[in-house]
Amino acid sequence: METISALDDIPVVDLSNPNEDLVARAVVKASEEWGIFHVVNHWIPPELIGQLKEVGTEFFQLPESEKKALASEAKRLQEHGRIWPPSRVNHRFWPNNIQDYREVNEEYAKEIKKLSEKIRGWLSEGLGLRRRLLSAVSRSRCEVRTPRHTDLSGITFLIANQVYGLQAFKDNNWFKVKDDDSRIVVIIGDQVHRMNNGKYKRAEHRATLDKEKTRISWPVFVDPNPDHVVRPLPELISGDDNAPKFKPYTYRDYKFHIWNRLPLD
Repeated sequence: METISALDDIPVVDLSNPNEDLVARAVVKASEEWGIFHVVNHWIPPELIGQLKEVGTEFFQLPESEKKALASEAKRLQEHGRIWPPSRVNHRFWPNNIQDYREVNEEYAKEIKKLSEKIRGWLSEGLGLRRRLLSAVSRSRCEVRTPRHTDLSGITFLIANQVYGLQAFKDNNWFKVKDDDSRIVVIIGDQVHRMNNGKYKRAEHRATLDKEKTRISWPVFVDPNPDHVVRPLPELISGDDNAPKFKPYTYRDYKFHIWNRLPLD
């Protein structure tokens, strides 16, 4: 029987700890056991996060017809809110009637890229690798409610508007995930899980509705390039006891299989 547990059970990693080895171990442990954790005392200015929430909320409050028009055109051209690298950003699909929307999102993209590089470096070290697990190609969108799922991407960095709703699944329990301005939620997704042959857990999670308040979240997804073939890394495969658990797919094909509910492995 599934149960729902209290807040504050999700691991918290304090990035201000001067002992980086301890920070790296905490990130690896949380990824192995949970696949989801908070980071606190990160270097992203709280004022910037507040501005991101402000312009994001303004976007959410735009007329539905305007939002659908942007989304429809972006989908037709296979653009999905890319925010990094700058050379690949198509501002044609960004709202131009929200003051500072572009500037705030571009600054946040720079900061989240730095955080992503640190997290990916620590995860790689935890596997005995000298290279980072993924190249950063980040995308962002607002979310209100999502059913139970794992993220198709590699890693997700998420903030929300402090309305309760996010839950993570572990050991037949749903754990409430705390949202406040001091923390960023880090979620291990399918691609990292597959690349490290299942050592790092991919977190099942969902977002529920609040009866009185609207919950909005701003996830940034760190993806492989669409044509990159994701497979268990050769350095991690040794002998029969550690045979590859997953078939190789380009990220594009992987998403096609998931979206069309086709078998994978």
